[in-house]
Amino acid sequence: MGKRVILASSSPRRKELLKTITENFEIIVSGCDETVDASLSPSETVMELAKRKGMAVYNETDCPQNALIIASDTVVALDGTILGKPANKDEAFHMLKSLSGRLHHVYSGVCIIDTDESGNVKTDVFYEETAVSFMALSDEEIDNYVKSGEPYDKAGGYGIQGLAGKFITSINGDYYNVVGLPLPSVYKKIRDLI
Repeated sequence: MGKRVILASSSPRRKELLKTITENFEIIVSGCDETVDASLSPSETVMELAKRKGMAVYNETDCPQNALIIASDTVVALDGTILGKPANKDEAFHMLKSLSGRLHHVYSGVCIIDTDESGNVKTDVFYEETAVSFMALSDEEIDNYVKSGEPYDKAGGYGIQGLAGKFITSINGDYYNVVGLPLPSVYKKIRDLI
């Protein structure tokens, strides 16, 4: 019998992406604190948060044996500054205005915790980085996108797989990383484990 696969995320996008690897997984959301030291770089931030989420689920589920826990965190960074999820219309507008006509970077950190039947634990933490270019947007285009409601639960205030896809002029790196889970990297690491 295969391993118990646990996705430590409530993100519907991560759930859909993981389904392309395996249909047999469960979701356990960690309630861990996501406050991090502001001095951390974007890559260090996403790895720290992914590890924290993964370890929280590992501890909350009483250290499951023969399990694979996959946790992830994604941030958008402009000139090295992390743009979180906008809390309101004004934040969403200003975030998108700052991305307009610019190149930014999306970082996803992943923590994979692999346990065997003897209780041995292996932890792998890594990140992927993708460069994304936005076209120059008018205030009206930004306003219309914000009115769609799409920006609010997304890092950087946009979803590449949604209505904002039409604003992206180029990407350099893994598309799925921008969606929220670097699919090829995760698949390579877990394909022989599940």
